[in-house]
Amino acid sequence: MSSDPRSLSQERFGRFAKGYVTSQTHAKGFELERLLDIAQPESDWSVLDIATGGGHTALKFLPFVEWVVAADITPNMMAAAREFITRQGNGNVQFLAADAEHLPLVEGHFDLITCRIAPHHFPNCAKFVRDAARTLKLGGLLLVQDQLVPDDDVLARYVNDFERLRDPSHNWAYTQADWVEMFKDAGLVVEHTESIIKEHRLIPWAERQGCTAEVMDRLRQMLLDAPPIASEWLQAKDIFTPEATFVNHHIIIAGRNHR
Repeated sequence: MSSDPRSLSQERFGRFAKGYVTSQTHAKGFELERLLDIAQPESDWSVLDIATGGGHTALKFLPFVEWVVAADITPNMMAAAREFITRQGNGNVQFLAADAEHLPLVEGHFDLITCRIAPHHFPNCAKFVRDAARTLKLGGLLLVQDQLVPDDDVLARYVNDFERLRDPSHNWAYTQADWVEMFKDAGLVVEHTESIIKEHRLIPWAERQGCTAEVMDRLRQMLLDAPPIASEWLQAKDIFTPEATFVNHHIIIAGRNHR
């Protein structure tokens, strides 16, 4: 197995692509409506959805805009997204093989760029934000949802280690302050931030990444052994039962290009 973050993401998400198309966490998360509410899309907009995964965010915006480009670095994931979206009968979409940190796109093209539940996989998240900002029109909006960690360094590392045990292609989830700084460094004016909590059933969450019984046991043990502040953050319940759950925290952040 490759240790290169991009290759590892391609390998794992290529293998588990279909599971992400059918994942209810990705397909029906209530925050999809929040993204629409925040963006307020217009009918003549061009939209880029980076790391489209199963294509759920791209599909959500399609009825409200003129055109959507759904981009992903993983060929199998792109194929799964294409099949999923075209099955809905939408024609105003184009699919693009693209690395989030090296977008093969001209400057100042898109009214809106979205990226949902993906940046924690990127090797250099700040570079992703800068390259996304580069391709926005003047007045265009970058809208990101991703995993969030608290400001405490020890807790942040514990939460990231827990996520990485389940999915080795997980690179790093950031604090809200980190995200605001990345947006500002890219020349974006932050207009909105909010945090949300998402509850997951432990077993389906782990199975979506093909976790072995040994890894499942280690995940349960991490939830059990979590220091008090991490335990409060993860809110695990019924750890050693089939109904085991925990939560992770997400940020939604929107920044506008005023350069």
